[in-house]
Amino acid sequence: MNRGKLGRTGAHRRAMFRNSVTSLFEHGRIRTTLGKARQVRPEAERLINLAKRGNLHARRLVEAYVVDSLVAKKLFEDIAPKYKERQGGYVRIIRLGERRGDGAPEVIIELV
Repeated sequence: MNRGKLGRTGAHRRAMFRNSVTSLFEHGRIRTTLGKARQVRPEAERLINLAKRGNLHARRLVEAYVVDSLVAKKLFEDIAPKYKERQGGYVRIIRLGERRGDGAPEVIIELV
């Protein structure tokens, strides 16, 4: 997938996405910029699809990506069963306007 660099090195970008996805699953919603949210959404949806499969391989893939093992457990036990019948579109982006300091477009990204 072609992604923007967001002014970060590859390792920093991957760590930021892992932390953002983990926070999204832990809290249900996070506040961030539009650029970051657009790149976090596909990762979160991919992990939810893996959790819906529920087999050992999927669990290992999710735990390799999600920073906190308790959040990975929550994903398999609470979040994935909620979306059992849903085909996709687990994450919603709601625009809030511009951030006061630098004018960056702010959004809330949340689980549907």
